Amino acid sequence: MVELLLPKNSKVLKGKQYLLDKKTKKSKKLSIYRFNPDTGENPSIDTYEINLDDCGPMILDALIYIKGNIDPTLTFRRSCREGVCGSCSMNINGTNTLACTKYINDSEGTVKIYPLPHMPVIKDLVPDLKQVYRQYNSIEPWLKNSKKPPERERKQSPEDRSQLDGLYECIMCFCCSTSCPSYWWNGDKYLGPAILLQAWRWISDNRDEASDERIESLNDSFKLYRCHTIMNCTKACPKGLNPAKAIASIKQKILARS
Repeated sequence: MVELLLPKNSKVLKGKQYLLDKKTKKSKKLSIYRFNPDTGENPSIDTYEINLDDCGPMILDALIYIKGNIDPTLTFRRSCREGVCGSCSMNINGTNTLACTKYINDSEGTVKIYPLPHMPVIKDLVPDLKQVYRQYNSIEPWLKNSKKPPERERKQSPEDRSQLDGLYECIMCFCCSTSCPSYWWNGDKYLGPAILLQAWRWISDNRDEASDERIESLNDSFKLYRCHTIMNCTKACPKGLNPAKAIASIKQKILARS
């Protein structure tokens, strides 16, 4: 069940309905969370009915159509439209995913669209990501190497390079972290699966000289050990990655050092 960080003393109300004048066999309804902090009004769920012949096959196509042709006030993030940037992550029918890779026809009945859960909402489907990016910055996600840089690149063997597979593909959409109950409850202290997967990416990189420093920084009862291996993160990842495995690898690394 989606839980949102609602504005204080507010509740979600039934909103406006934008229905087709002429029904078609290819009509589809989308119920979308709306919140505008500038109005001081309660959040609402607005319903839009569209003809699927008028837009592309993805949820993001439907949102772009609605914004361009029905309601220009609808607000959401999007960029690449190809599942590469992670901008359009949101909760669709109870599952965190990317709107650009989610087919409209995958959903039976009305499509229910909310922002990522358990994050403050800036407006409509746009969550506030400042906190999670501060956490990302805390792991220092850049190569640390004191040796003089080579003229071109720091080379890796195919075996060493393969250690980054399943890690570098993360697009920072935060579908995993916002699916994690431990992150919901301790998001101010627990780094969450997205950030810990990124941390393991740098620990696993043999070109980096700060592995010990990185591991020591993560050896904390809240930063790392709030993970209870529920596996929601792995199930939610739209790229098919396994944050839970990365977290377990960090724990094993710490155990091997003790």
